[in-house]
Amino acid sequence: MAVSNAIVQGGNVPIIDLSCKIETATNMYPGRLVKKGTGDHDIIVATAGSNPAGWLGYEQAAPSERPATMTTAYAAGDVPPVLKGGGFIILATLSASQNVAKDDALVADADGRVKKASALEIVSGSTNVTSTAANGTTIISGSAGTERIVGYAEESVTTTSSTATIKVRSVI
Repeated sequence: MAVSNAIVQGGNVPIIDLSCKIETATNMYPGRLVKKGTGDHDIIVATAGSNPAGWLGYEQAAPSERPATMTTAYAAGDVPPVLKGGGFIILATLSASQNVAKDDALVADADGRVKKASALEIVSGSTNVTSTAANGTTIISGSAGTERIVGYAEESVTTTSSTATIKVRSVI
């Protein structure tokens, strides 16, 4: 059952960091992943392959900092809650062209969204490896071995040409 007008849908109470300021407002919607900006206390939206610091909260924000709705972006200079610590369920944004099943691992994607982690691919063959230079590229970008898993899907969701909301069990 969904909790109305709330980003956190259940689980442990997340750690709430109120020391971060939005450096750039682009795509800074509640439920999006964020990462460190220019300074230690600046945050920007996370990108594919990045190391997210946490999730943008909503209901935890001071009334003077909270956007009008959960689908309204924060503004530059706002001091939003950044949720972290894992063990909670959050409403996140799933990227387009995804087929996610419940319990699939998720990683950061563009604009603070999440995408399904790819299976780790290891190159195999019959030629012996004689040096580290001979290894070549053995890991595909976007696989669970190269990017930080940010959570696990709490529901099955398929997207085509647009994004969708997905419940995520956070591990960051």
